[in-house]
Amino acid sequence: MRLQKYLASCGVASRRSSEKMIAEGRVSVDGVTVTEMGVQVEDGQTVCVDGKPVKPEAQKHYLMYHKPAGEVTTAHDPEGRATVLDRFKDYPVRLYPVGRLDYDSEGLLLLTNDGDLTERMLHPSREVEKVYLARVSQTVTPEEARRLERGVMVDGRMTSRAKAKILGTHNLYTDMLITIHEGRNRQVRKMVEQIGHQVVMLRRIRFGPLKLGELPRGMWRPLTQQELESLRLL
Repeated sequence: MRLQKYLASCGVASRRSSEKMIAEGRVSVDGVTVTEMGVQVEDGQTVCVDGKPVKPEAQKHYLMYHKPAGEVTTAHDPEGRATVLDRFKDYPVRLYPVGRLDYDSEGLLLLTNDGDLTERMLHPSREVEKVYLARVSQTVTPEEARRLERGVMVDGRMTSRAKAKILGTHNLYTDMLITIHEGRNRQVRKMVEQIGHQVVMLRRIRFGPLKLGELPRGMWRPLTQQELESLRLL
């Protein structure tokens, strides 16, 4: 089995993220650091990530977590900030988030040890939708919402077509539903900046077929069988 696929089967990360970890020199096989792709792992070999052995998980776990603002979605933070994985230190298997939510954003985050599912949900060709409830500064006009839908320039290239629905306007802010299927860094915030506004609050309420519902902030739950079946259709 190729090393990146082996890491994904261990629930370490998606294959793409595993490739990045390999390139960064964080992975070793039988004590030898590997930095090239395509290395094959044989039965009985010891694979380590950051010096810790990893093995394929026989049982897959899938959790929905309502991430609060003020947590980063990485395993480690060089600034010493709280991470979402701090909440799961005592969980019986090693979990990783599927994608990311900004430090100052909240909402639905999927955690799993299923690297193949992570790959399917994040691969650009799948165009898995992510829906955000956004509170935006000042009054957003229908024409500005249409600009978001057509695409705006973010970090030197146009965003893909999106959906932008105005839920309600007030003197100081506008509530919107914004749907994207890309995964660029702080994308929704940067899109809103391109139409002359700022995101005041951002909450992801849907990721593919998964809906946040009434799950309280800072709490988590296992996915239902129906939710798991909907993910297998992706």
